[in-house]
Amino acid sequence: MPRILVFQHVAAEPLGTLDPLIRARGHRIRFVNFEREPDAQPDVERYRGLVVLGGPMNVEDQAQRPHLVTELRAIGRMLELGRPVLGICLGAQLLAHALGAPVRRHVAPEIGWYPVQATAAGREDPVLAPLGADPQVFQWHGRHFEIPDGAVHLARSDTCEQQAFRWGDNAYGFQFHPEVDAALIERWLSNPAYREELAASGLPHDAETIRAQTQTHVAAMQARAGRVFEEFLDLVGRPQRRYTLPSREFA
Repeated sequence: MPRILVFQHVAAEPLGTLDPLIRARGHRIRFVNFEREPDAQPDVERYRGLVVLGGPMNVEDQAQRPHLVTELRAIGRMLELGRPVLGICLGAQLLAHALGAPVRRHVAPEIGWYPVQATAAGREDPVLAPLGADPQVFQWHGRHFEIPDGAVHLARSDTCEQQAFRWGDNAYGFQFHPEVDAALIERWLSNPAYREELAASGLPHDAETIRAQTQTHVAAMQARAGRVFEEFLDLVGRPQRRYTLPSREFA
């Protein structure tokens, strides 16, 4: 029975719809919640796959949040072992940074529903292709990754060019949040810190607009995202390849 390691940063950002899919496969999940266990040092060698979730902190917060250094090293080790890695939002930024790419403040936050377009490679990618050529996806971020050298650019949007990438055969970074459902979006919109962030964003839409758009878009995204996650989970049991990573020190 493959075991999957999950890095969680805050209680408000769980696995979402990915959780029941993992359990339905019979995988065992080991959560490391760095909000509760900031000094945790997980032994990644014991796991067949890694999922790194989102959170309100940023890659450049390593001095204040040393667990980010732990995560970057863990991601690097999983990549060296050739084991599947999925990064979502902050997790994608950490994955990109572990591969040598910068993470920068975005020109304007993306919060709410946005259309993204799959690149030619994304439309053919075995994991991302089920999301479709131009889906509506849910976003909540103020920074973005650059596409790492040697990675494949899978999706873009008019407001953020870097929406998804693949490195090697089985490491994926998604800037958007395919794991959300209506309940999780409502949880964020009702969270005082998240409400503050939305109010300060300067975006033309408010929480009520996002709620209305959620009713329109969430079911289609969930169906497509479920297929994406199933394809990623297929990788967990496949034979692994080893890669040579760029030499990096994290501090």
